[in-house]
Amino acid sequence: MGENTPVLIGAGQFTYRGDPAASPSPTALLKIAAERAALDAGIGPAGLAGVDALAVVGYTIDSPGSKRGMIPHSVNPPASLARQIGADPRWSVYSEMGGNTPQYLINTLCERIARGEADLALTVGCEFLGSAMKRLGKGLSFDDWIADEPEDLPAPQRIGDPRAGSTAYEIRHGLSRPINIYPIFENALRARDGRSIPEHQRRMGELFARFSEVAVDNPEAWFPTRRTAEELVTVSEKNRMIGFPYPKLLNAIMEVDQSAGVIIASERKARELGVPEDRWVYLHGCADAADLWHPLDRQDFHSSPAMRRTGQKAFAMAGIGLEQVDLIDLYSCFPVAVEIGAEELGLSLDDPRGLTVTGGLPYAGGPGNNYVMHSVAVMLQKLRARPGAYGLITGNGWYLTKQSTGIYSTKRPDKPFEREDPAVLQREIDALPHPEIVERPSGRGTIETYTVVHKREGPFLGIVVGRDEAGRRFAANTPDDPGFLAAFEAQEQVGRTGTVRQADDGQTNLFVPD
Repeated sequence: MGENTPVLIGAGQFTYRGDPAASPSPTALLKIAAERAALDAGIGPAGLAGVDALAVVGYTIDSPGSKRGMIPHSVNPPASLARQIGADPRWSVYSEMGGNTPQYLINTLCERIARGEADLALTVGCEFLGSAMKRLGKGLSFDDWIADEPEDLPAPQRIGDPRAGSTAYEIRHGLSRPINIYPIFENALRARDGRSIPEHQRRMGELFARFSEVAVDNPEAWFPTRRTAEELVTVSEKNRMIGFPYPKLLNAIMEVDQSAGVIIASERKARELGVPEDRWVYLHGCADAADLWHPLDRQDFHSSPAMRRTGQKAFAMAGIGLEQVDLIDLYSCFPVAVEIGAEELGLSLDDPRGLTVTGGLPYAGGPGNNYVMHSVAVMLQKLRARPGAYGLITGNGWYLTKQSTGIYSTKRPDKPFEREDPAVLQREIDALPHPEIVERPSGRGTIETYTVVHKREGPFLGIVVGRDEAGRRFAANTPDDPGFLAAFEAQEQVGRTGTVRQADDGQTNLFVPD
């Protein structure tokens, strides 16, 4: 064990609940979280000037295809933050999109520290859509957000996979947003297990009711409200259906104002800064990989080889088993992410250890790509209170696509930090077989999975993923008659046969059930 062993020394969070007209700018949110992390480490805000590696989690407004470009923000968030905290990092990056990103950045920074390429690192992120969308809706100015932002900054160095989450073919059929795509996984999982729709709705409600109970005790939670299982799944005026089978209360909420950051140091630097060892938390195991990139390429819609294999790699690196883990936080944008994540890791949904330390994205808050930074911050506090215990955290990006896993403990590792090159695992996953895709199917077909997407006024879009008679996979839409769509989501559709052809628009496919 060398003096370059990486150790997490501080973490900070911030949730803004005030007047949107006075809300902090994105850079201010980052700074607040960074300063709180510095105070937590005992180095004070002035200690941030020594940061020599800085990684900022990408804002959702910078995601491919985002229509929120009218929201002013820094053209180079890492550079803007560095100026605010008085740092001049040798390595500074801004991430691509994905809810796995905070864990991925922590894995990367720990590796850089272990290699001697950095001594004091900061990774931080925020989301500000809560106040930003209110400002837009009320016609309020953003001048205070950009008053101190330099206009002459170069574009930031990016880190991560920049590919969009969906193909043009998928996008034409509505498979372009999390609220449209995660439901197709959920419905496939329900059908695989042979549960009725009411039974499965109850199961999802019971799962996320337990998450809401954790959020109640989280002082930084966006919705610290205890919800019953029935309340979560019962469709009402305040809990309208979004994408079947998910009412609003089962969806991650991105319109929040939250930030979180983590400070990582080498053991040598932590001692030099005088950080007490009872504040130290080590990353014992980690792994990163992505499933076959686009939804239609997946082997099926009820599993995640990347979740399973990143978990296996992280446990192998840590040298422990799942039974030795005391605290768990599974990524929870929608119920199916938890359900599949638990299954791939060997957990039951009612594991007595619980599956979240924060309350999850729908209740603690779904701050874009930065949720996992909040779960790491909470995990650090809980592990410090239980010296020697282990904590497991998973992060998930795009559509059960990008996966990152971390295993933490205050216990000092008994071997050097050695992260396996993610490309090794990625080659294994990329080599897995997957169905052939046909973009212009014609003739008989069978529904593999599906969803019905709703507006406030009711259902308006039916999406089908099916197989033709040759076993090739296709995407299609259904007739858009509201009565048809209401009936379509009222009964199980997986396995139903019908006819698929080109729609009248010449761009999409139309599936008409028998």
